[in-house]
Amino acid sequence: MPDTLLDPTTLGDLLRVASAPDYHRWHEQIRRTGGCADPIHLTGWTLHKDKTTGETLHHYTTENEPGGRLRVACGNRRASRCPSCAWTYAGDTYHLIRAGLAGDDRRDIPATVRDHPRVFATLTAPSFGPVHNRPDHGACRCGTRHTADDPALGTALDPATYDYAGAVLFNNHAGDLWQRFTTRLRREIAARAGLTRRELADHVRVSYGKVAEFQKRGALHFHAVIRLDGPDGPDIPPPAWATVDLLADAIRAAAGHSYTSVSVPAADDQPARTFRWGTQLDVRPVKAFGDGSDITEQAVASYVAKYATKAAENTGTLDRRIGELAELDRHQVPDHTRRLIEACKQLDPLYPDRRLWAWAHMLGFRGHFSSKSRRYSTTLGALRQARADYRAVQEREALGLDEIEPDTVLVLAEWQYAGHGHTPGESALAATIARDLQLNRETAREALHDQLVLEGAAA
Repeated sequence: MPDTLLDPTTLGDLLRVASAPDYHRWHEQIRRTGGCADPIHLTGWTLHKDKTTGETLHHYTTENEPGGRLRVACGNRRASRCPSCAWTYAGDTYHLIRAGLAGDDRRDIPATVRDHPRVFATLTAPSFGPVHNRPDHGACRCGTRHTADDPALGTALDPATYDYAGAVLFNNHAGDLWQRFTTRLRREIAARAGLTRRELADHVRVSYGKVAEFQKRGALHFHAVIRLDGPDGPDIPPPAWATVDLLADAIRAAAGHSYTSVSVPAADDQPARTFRWGTQLDVRPVKAFGDGSDITEQAVASYVAKYATKAAENTGTLDRRIGELAELDRHQVPDHTRRLIEACKQLDPLYPDRRLWAWAHMLGFRGHFSSKSRRYSTTLGALRQARADYRAVQEREALGLDEIEPDTVLVLAEWQYAGHGHTPGESALAATIARDLQLNRETAREALHDQLVLEGAAA
């Protein structure tokens, strides 16, 4: 049980919930949400009728539910808000990224994509001033050998000279910089193939899936799986000249090209700036089953999925929009992060179209945390629909409607929003349910892994 149970108010509320006559139904609802930390409350009803006879096949109402409400998962992707729903989002992202690396017959992605050139690239932010770090050899420039969990890591060595304004403006324009990079990448590939940019579309399609990650210093960098396909997408192999080496070389050239930059005009006391990617560019081929390295399909998909549920929380900022700077005191936001947020506040009137204050909790970043090109693989929407369809089949079986043609059933429903969240005691119990589900998943995963190992050894 969490430490919050030591609080008498929480403990008393927990005992109230657990001793209620409808506790088991409440427990079942929360379990169906996966232990959601902030479930949505609904009131309403649904009615299934036979279209031909008018016979009522099933009627459900929330009047008999605990509190007269049905609780459904919030669906938040942020692990800081709801670990349970974030786990589901991470799983969807994992399958989306892996389908683009290994193929998935259910999503119409052929397994032959494994033979296409594909790399895992990391594009970083430039320097805005020296920060505390852990170099491979020796101590930090401050003279200290920092531990891995030292809160000083990533903070400015000299806050007075660190370019906080430049850091948040870079974050704010990072999405634009990515778009210019992908445009230039196609031109670099075409040049290496002896083609024009327009002719390239008849030979090769560039596909990618990417995720943003905040470094400790509060600057964004992007991790991307980039793949070359034939002109019509993953079903068609690219031409023989489209190799991993050509792709890697084109990425390096595109990242460093003068076109791949974003200019920000001067405003008041702020100088004109031109942003480019940092010099720390990492491009590595993705292996199907590994070659002693860690850049495998599984590892890359897991890595991207991990960061898809995070935002800027690892820098100490808030995971929601900030109403006033006084909130930073109440939540004890670290000084380095506070200065970045304050920079957003100060710059907001100078660049009104960039909405820096509205996105101060994201240290200026306002783009999509994860995105993909149209033909990289399946979509999150398709994955969610598949899960919804599976649950609908389960529900029909539970109601005894599985043998009735769906087209012959009329479904009427009315739902209203009735709130969200838990009481303190419910929150503690929901966290326990979520941990039990996670433990069950991990146990099942380990058992499946052991089974596969034994089957492989027997073969």
